[in-house]
Amino acid sequence: MLAHFQNELNRLKEKGLYRTLKKVTSPVDTTVTINGREVILFSSNNYLGLANHPALKKAAVSVLQNYGSGAGASRLISGNLEIHEELEQRIAAFKKCSAAIIFSTGYMANIGAITSLAGKNDLILSDQLNHASIIDGCRLSTAETKIYPHKDLAALEKILRQALSRHEKGGYNNIFFITDGIFSMDGDITPLPDLLKIADRYNAFVILDDAHATGVIGKNGGGTAEYFDLADNEHLIQIGTFSKAMGSLGGYVAGHELIIEFLRNRARSFIYSTALPPSVSASSIAAINILEKDKALLQSLQHNIDRFKKGITEIGYGSVEIETPIIPIIIGDADLTMEFADTLLKKGIYAPGIRPPTVPENQSRIRVSLMSSHTGDQIDTALSVFEEEGKRLEII
Repeated sequence: MLAHFQNELNRLKEKGLYRTLKKVTSPVDTTVTINGREVILFSSNNYLGLANHPALKKAAVSVLQNYGSGAGASRLISGNLEIHEELEQRIAAFKKCSAAIIFSTGYMANIGAITSLAGKNDLILSDQLNHASIIDGCRLSTAETKIYPHKDLAALEKILRQALSRHEKGGYNNIFFITDGIFSMDGDITPLPDLLKIADRYNAFVILDDAHATGVIGKNGGGTAEYFDLADNEHLIQIGTFSKAMGSLGGYVAGHELIIEFLRNRARSFIYSTALPPSVSASSIAAINILEKDKALLQSLQHNIDRFKKGITEIGYGSVEIETPIIPIIIGDADLTMEFADTLLKKGIYAPGIRPPTVPENQSRIRVSLMSSHTGDQIDTALSVFEEEGKRLEII
């Protein structure tokens, strides 16, 4: 029986798709220690450098002393601590929504929200490049799901009209458009204003996974809706995580209070999971405090994005139009991509290669992610290695 799994692992190795873990033995910062070597980290979603921030650690330690290490139960049993409700109030206000609910992870937030809100006789239209947690949520929801080409809203509307015309009962109970805010592998931003206009025409909901946008874009780091200066919309449901720019852990859904009340009663990944540790919730609140009081981290992040973009273009990788800290350097061939990534690591730069099935065939890439805490010297060092090794491998 085990031979089947061994054969599958062998097949992955033959195709160059076998994955292994790299052990990090230091705090997550701009430099980390991997296999006993210090390298500059260009692969973290810790965009604001908060994962090792003193204020977050101080908040976690203080609450750990007062509340202990765990909540001990799900929120609906006895695990609903005061700090959980405080975090929900804070993230709702930060996202300019009337209410919010927190989950143990962003993945669980997507699974819980999509499977609760969408079901039989509902229709989902999902962007082609949406995150795996969205894909899994759609599959588990039992709703009719259709995929539209990446950010192609004309195609979305065409698919929607065709679905409506073919629907045997003459209509769906609910229609959902689901999209990432910032797409995790390409770094581009969804056209949210136009998506909402189409949603209004068809009385549809927009579910926005703002995991990589919260704390990153918008004048206050509020995410995609703030970036486009959009007012609160009762048909917009925002999902996100504290595990990226916020430097902590946990997911959330923010939106109209009726949606949040519904999820509290129906989302299985909320109802049947132990509540977040109180110390983790405290770290997330501390991160929101920092963003609300000081815009320096956002400004530093944008400065680093601009510096890297300018440098990578000048050394021959082509013009970079991305406005976010996720900068994909497309290589194409998976084997060459992984060779390049291994070479970068040997030279002290950890920016791993991304291969299928995470990205499409012939779209393998180095995914560079920048942090506000990267220094100019660290960015220049990385650019120098990208230039030297890119030329040696004839990538540029």
